[in-house]
Amino acid sequence: MGWPEQTESLAKFYPNSVLVTGYDILFFWVARMMMFGLYAMDGTPPFHTIALHGMVRDQFGKKMSKSFGNAVNPLDWMDKYGSDALRFTLARGANPGVDVPIGEDWVQGSRNFANKIWNATRFALMNGATIEGPLPAPEEMSSTDRWILSRLNKTVAEVDAYYEDYQFAKLSETLFHFAWDEVFDWYVELSKTTFFAGGEPARVSARVLGEVLDVMLRLLHPVVPFVTETLWTALTGKESLVIADWPTAGAFRDEAAEREIELVQRVVTEVRRFRSDQGLQPGQKVPARLTLDGTALAPHEAAIRQLLRLQPEGEGFHATASLPVAGATVALDLSGTIDVEAERKRLTKDLGAAEKEVAQATAKLGNEAFLAKAPDNVVDKIRTRLAKAEEDIARINTQLANLPAS
Repeated sequence: MGWPEQTESLAKFYPNSVLVTGYDILFFWVARMMMFGLYAMDGTPPFHTIALHGMVRDQFGKKMSKSFGNAVNPLDWMDKYGSDALRFTLARGANPGVDVPIGEDWVQGSRNFANKIWNATRFALMNGATIEGPLPAPEEMSSTDRWILSRLNKTVAEVDAYYEDYQFAKLSETLFHFAWDEVFDWYVELSKTTFFAGGEPARVSARVLGEVLDVMLRLLHPVVPFVTETLWTALTGKESLVIADWPTAGAFRDEAAEREIELVQRVVTEVRRFRSDQGLQPGQKVPARLTLDGTALAPHEAAIRQLLRLQPEGEGFHATASLPVAGATVALDLSGTIDVEAERKRLTKDLGAAEKEVAQATAKLGNEAFLAKAPDNVVDKIRTRLAKAEEDIARINTQLANLPAS
């Protein structure tokens, strides 16, 4: 570059900004680069940040070696699972300075994630997801729409901070759970009844879903580049995600909507757990009576019924199980499908565990010496556990009382 003369090339390329390298050559190479740069360039270091990553090891933590027979040709996994899957697996394991164990099943899991992004985005496009026009006003949106936008803005702020700090593992984990858990497993599923019904609510949700996918795909692009490029250009009609603006966190927050959807999630999760305990198939339809009046859950009855495969109660309905959750009650008619004695044993076991939790928490909170020494956050956690266990006892006793005679 013409050193020691002050040429254009030298001014353009020195100093650089970030060096990303493995910790194993910190003293062999990095320190020498730093010292030689300081010496040759009048005290100007060659870069302002050094991001150290770990070594890629096999799934058992052993160094990859031909003699061990555990070395992997990355091209084989790229051909089998896709380049995005391998890239995301490495990023998700890239905690600063910590070795990255990697197994084929982890790459396969990342391939499943890429497939999930693909399938969910295609579903969204088929249902009119778009970025055209401004976002609807909050009062035009459902609580489900406001919830996902609130969660989106929080996720953008969190992920952006992780990118700035080179925390690739944390940002990958955050994006994985936001995309899979919140967008695909909850928002898309809760919105299906809206899309199927059509009309203005469906148009509003389609615009919200388009916004969420637009921002989410831009956030994912550095770690899942190829799938996101294809989907983003299909969604937006624009040239390339590579030259798109980086998203910024919006100011919109809706804590009330977040609490409301958390209640919906609690109901769905609890009833799903109960169905699983009874050995019911996920798609098996069950007659149910939902008592939601006076709760924030009332507007979500259609979505709850769809997610849980709950039919209207109809004639001859007989509640064989009643689940009080989040201020609501879900009564199920499991005639001919439930083993009453097995359910009684399960509930009795759960009741014993909850009573034991209450006893332990009460003993700790009644111990003055413990309270004097324990940090406030520890005491708060114990109080929360006590309240949760007491709620569980009340819920389980109600369920036991509602079981039919065996």
